[in-house]
Parts: sequence; C-alpha cells; structure tokens
Amino acid sequence: LPRLMAHTLPAARSATNITAERMNTIFIDTTTSTNTLLASMAETVEAPTMLYTRCQSAGRGQRGNSWEAEPSANITCSVLLRPRSIEAARQFVISEAVALAVASVTQDLLPGYIVTVKWPNDIYVGNRKICGILIENAINGSKIIRSIAGIGLNVNQQRFTSSAPNPVSVCQLTGKCHPLQPVLAELAKAIEYYICMAETTPEEVHAAYRSRLWRAEGTYLWRDTATDRVFKASIIDILPDGPIVMRTTEGETLTFAFKEVAPVITLNNNANPINLPC
Repeated sequence: LPRLMAHTLPAARSATNITAERMNTIFIDTTTSTNTLLASMAETVEAPTMLYTRCQSAGRGQRGNSWEAEPSANITCSVLLRPRSIEAARQFVISEAVALAVASVTQDLLPGYIVTVKWPNDIYVGNRKICGILIENAINGSKIIRSIAGIGLNVNQQRFTSSAPNPVSVCQLTGKCHPLQPVLAELAKAIEYYICMAETTPEEVHAAYRSRLWRAEGTYLWRDTATDRVFKASIIDILPDGPIVMRTTEGETLTFAFKEVAPVITLNNNANPINLPC
C-alpha cells in the first residue's frame, strides 16, 4: 500500500445517553477509490476510521455511477464503521445517519440555504446535488460485520466537466473557498454522533431523516425507471428498511426500492425537464 499518515480527530459532540468514540483518520495522497482502499484495509484497522485523499481518480456512486471530484478541491473520504447493535434488516438507518451527518455539516457551511437529503442519501441544495454518499455493508446472517460510507462533498470546485446534470459546490454558492481540514473534522464528529444515535435511538434518526427529506412536502414529477412512466406524486413515507412510498395525484399508492424511481426536475437555467439518474 502507499504510505499512510494517521492521526486522531477530536471526540464527537456529546448527547444524552450517547457515548462517542474518537475517530482515527488516515490520509493518502492519491487513490482510485477510498471505499475500495478502506475495504482492503478493513481487517487491519480499527473502527471508526476515516480515510481521506487529496485525489480520487475513480470515485464510485450508487449502483456503479461515477463521481467527479477535482483534486485538492473537495472532501473525498470513506469511513469504516462496525455497528454493534444494528440488525441487517435495519441497515438503512446507517444510510440515514451518515446522510444526516453530512447534511448537518453542509448546512453549517451554507447559512441562508436549505440543505436536504434526496432519498436515499444524496445531499441537495435546492435542486442541485452537492454531495454523494455510497454505503457498502458487509453482512453475516442477521449481523452487520462492517459498514463503509464513502462521501464526496463538493466544497471548492468551481467548474464541473462531467455529464452530471445538476452538480453544485459550497464555493459556487458562497463565492469563497473553504479550508478542507476543519470540514473533515466536523464531518468525523457528526458521523460519530449520528451513528451512536442510530445504535441507541434509531427511531429518532428516522424521524430526523424524514424531516430533512428533499421534496418532503408538495407534489412533484417522478419517473418509474422500469416503465419510463412519468407521474405526479407526493412522498408519504420512507419505510424503516429504505423503500419510498408515494401517493399519485390520482390517489394511487406506490412503493419503490432504490433505483426504481427517479425525480424529474427543471433547473432555473434550463427550461427543459431533466430526468435525473437514481
């Protein structure tokens, strides 16, 4: 493996009945994928551990989607977790917890904006994607052996060149660049906080996730990815194991698993609707 540098970030913020540990961190200058590298190290490093990089050349998103990140401009990291009390059937609460942690840190960077979580775990500002999250769980029977959460947060990137239809960065919104190390430190603390909460009071995490959900109120256009049918519907629930439940304007109740439904949006600078990837 390339040379690694490790240190420890401050302990997570405290909360009633929650005991947060200290997150170990590993820095590597360049790698293809932080998730892939951390998975290869999982048997030899303690959890929780954050691995972060200056340059990620082949970042991965949900279901094989790629992730664009300009070197030295953004947060590209993965976090190794070993949940002690979360059953495999409730693994979606890990996704909820990590999404809430990233949304909280992003919100602190963007006072005056509303930061939301697009189901299942993208982070949005308005109708633009500022962060992607990839959760990979290793499961043995009913137990989660480990979780690796990959996070790509657009902080200082000023120009996006990939085919992604709606990216945005903190810098583009605020007009100024931000040092990355303090953001990483806050992210580590927030992840520990919400993961601890997920282990002790998962119902609170689920409620907080629902309250920060993108398109939580109102009726919007969606596309059934299996049939290409476009319909108007409102979100009425997120089930504990992850599926989204919608009600169409015709009164039909629909339930979708990941990748089975995608939003249709119109950006301010584009008069044509965009069929977003899931």
